Amino acid sequence: MPPVSIERFLKELEKLKRDMDAGKLKSGVYDQRLARVLQELRERGVDADRTQITAALADAHQRGVITDSVKAHLEKRLGLV
Repeated sequence: MPPVSIERFLKELEKLKRDMDAGKLKSGVYDQRLARVLQELRERGVDADRTQITAALADAHQRGVITDSVKAHLEKRLGLV
């Protein structure tokens, strides 16, 4: 399977945010879906370098797609810190 594009990764984060804001997801379900996204990234890899991933996470954070704690968690799990 090909690596996950950074665009697809961001779309998944945005979808999680929309679903959470709409009340479709409870906190535990959000955590499970985020864990699935991370597992897919670990299995398939990301079609981007560290700089691109870091910039994409910073942009998502700035736009309010992810919180401080989610950003820190993603950076840790993706080995960016």
